[in-house]
Amino acid sequence: MSVIKENSEVLMHFAIKLEDGSVADSTQAMGKPAKFRMGDGSLTENFEKCLLGLAQGQKSSFELEPEDAFGLPNPDNIHHVDRTKFGADAPAEVGNIIAFAGPDGSDIPGIITDVTGDSVTVDFNHPLAGQRVTFDVEVVAIEH
Repeated sequence: MSVIKENSEVLMHFAIKLEDGSVADSTQAMGKPAKFRMGDGSLTENFEKCLLGLAQGQKSSFELEPEDAFGLPNPDNIHHVDRTKFGADAPAEVGNIIAFAGPDGSDIPGIITDVTGDSVTVDFNHPLAGQRVTFDVEVVAIEH
């Protein structure tokens, strides 16, 4: 029987639930499972430890503290951007999530948390940073 090891490629369904029971993200909602390789950096070390030893077809649920899930909010990830950088397609309104070009050219999503005069405060922390979350996982397939 196949179980998840340190370098396994894993296909799994997951749901991320917040402390109030609401679902923040779910592969079932998207209609296809997530695929990743253990150790590729897409998951935190503690999340991976929870998956080790799970078998194909097995379901599991585990709770992660903020630092083991999406990290704690980092004040360095909060930036003040000039209002002139925003346009009709991406208005500077509190609550909007806007993708900005990162230093490596990839898009980095930021949520607007405050607009004061010409200064727009953008928080680039993960939206779930600082939250304790529950992961419900179902292992679909394992390849070694």
